[in-house]
Amino acid sequence: MASIGHILVGLAAARVAEPHARLGARLYTAIGLATLSLLPDLDVFAFRLGIPYEAPFGHRGASHSLAAAVVIGVAVALMWRPPRRTLLRTTLLCTVVVATHGLLDMLTDGGEGVALAWPISDARMFFGWRPLPVSPIGRAIVSLRGLEVLATELLWFAPLLAFGLWPPRRDHAVQPP
Repeated sequence: MASIGHILVGLAAARVAEPHARLGARLYTAIGLATLSLLPDLDVFAFRLGIPYEAPFGHRGASHSLAAAVVIGVAVALMWRPPRRTLLRTTLLCTVVVATHGLLDMLTDGGEGVALAWPISDARMFFGWRPLPVSPIGRAIVSLRGLEVLATELLWFAPLLAFGLWPPRRDHAVQPP
């Protein structure tokens, strides 16, 4: 999967983290959560280290697992907490943001699958329904095929974009004169 869907997960999560803040005020939160949602794909550097795709620490391996999402979620929550959020709620938010990466990759039509249950199992999995085209890796994203994948993702994830950009609700309480 290209990065559009993962980034929009972060944008929507920022709205959840700071529901009453305007977009500009939650911009750093949105950037941070979008970065967090992309974090599992740092495993692409495994290719340069000679680690095969299908290895436990290869692409879409351990870093895409639910166990990694929990560890990363806890670590980030210990360092950052949005206003009026408990440690538990922040941990849950960060864990869900990271976990969506592997789950969304399981909706793609290519690759070797996702090691979602690592370390319990190294098995690579996909969902039975796979509507998202797999993205070219690296510079190949800047190609006709890459642009097609990005456009497809933008259509699929448009609701997250709308939710993330939607203005906060204003309270219309009647003020006494």
